[in-house]
Amino acid sequence: MHRRHFLGTAAIGGLAAALPVPVLAADTAALPNLAAKAVPIGKAERIARIAKAKELMRANDIGALLIEPGSSLIYFTGVRWSRSERLTAAVLTREGEIAVVTPFFEEPSVRESLAIDAEVLTWNEDENPLAAVAAWLGKRGLAKGKIGVEETVRYFAVDGLEKAMPQATVVNGAPVVRGCRMHKSPAEVALMQIAADITLAAYRHTAPRIEAGMTPADIGAIMAAATIALGGKSEFELILLGEASAYPHGSGKPQAVKNGEVVLMDCGATVHGYQSDISRSFVYGKATPRQRQVWDQMRKGQDVAFAAAKLGTPAGHVDDAVRAYYESLGWGPGYKLPGTSHRTGHGIGLDGHEPVNLVRGETTKLAPGMCFSNEPGIYIPGEFGIRLEDCFYMTDSGPKWFSEPPPSIDKPFG
Repeated sequence: MHRRHFLGTAAIGGLAAALPVPVLAADTAALPNLAAKAVPIGKAERIARIAKAKELMRANDIGALLIEPGSSLIYFTGVRWSRSERLTAAVLTREGEIAVVTPFFEEPSVRESLAIDAEVLTWNEDENPLAAVAAWLGKRGLAKGKIGVEETVRYFAVDGLEKAMPQATVVNGAPVVRGCRMHKSPAEVALMQIAADITLAAYRHTAPRIEAGMTPADIGAIMAAATIALGGKSEFELILLGEASAYPHGSGKPQAVKNGEVVLMDCGATVHGYQSDISRSFVYGKATPRQRQVWDQMRKGQDVAFAAAKLGTPAGHVDDAVRAYYESLGWGPGYKLPGTSHRTGHGIGLDGHEPVNLVRGETTKLAPGMCFSNEPGIYIPGEFGIRLEDCFYMTDSGPKWFSEPPPSIDKPFG
């Protein structure tokens, strides 16, 4: 679990280190580059993705698909671009034709990361980019029928497309995009495995360096420096100390490491864009019997979720299994506190949070290639929280861990 903007002082990947940069650099000099042999996604795989999108468009009677900048644009085209008021987008047709529409002056920059063969449609400041999309699709006999949009496309683009193509029906393109992205290939899984390996190694580097009085920013700086030295891109460092660990995304109150209090770390890295997301909770000093009991119960919750993640099982049943176990212990019921106030897990890949989720009511059935976090934390407001998070992926024979959950509160990193 993570979010880009969390309450309080949690550190974010790329922050100015709270500890001196030369000290951090010297301390990480001996760490190996675990991503040195990582293989980025190549052109052949992107062509295969487009072929699958063609099949899904035909199956859902969708003539074309519009995708704005973000992870889905990277997934299909390789183009790494930021969203702005000037539209840059890709259009895929059910025949496999691809065009990228972008401002005239941005074409050279857009082409730098374009990883497939595609026509580039440019527009000037006094022109309508959606009119260019409509004309391009019209030449391919797609002026009528369904035109899909990737589900994060902004309203102004949807509205502009509807006005530029009055005879078409604009629909949600999620059946196409999710149908491709939810099922990771061996190449994607391999990159996610390296990212997980880097995060675990960074944890093992960071934990022995935690000292009383350190702030979340201090700890986050050590973790971020280690992640970078190990070959990953530091994506996020959420550090919650003491009572703040009882609130999944933190507290605005000042925090410092204290003897006998919980340290909750939720951190991740990316390797060629693919993410890890791992949480660890432990006690600085000696854990109390209550802290040990909650840690053990939460750790068992991970096992319950993992055992419930069977091929063909609706994703929501995994969450149901965990809540039934927790309720037998007196937590909850349901999403009530003290207990687990958030879903058991989320999808993960190019984005830290992707569809679908391990949450009550989710009917999507688990299938090979799907990747999830497993993090049924237990939170006790006013006291502390325990969250252990490890991700797994579905194989032809069932779930497999990216990172092995820890054995005990005394060995939180294995």
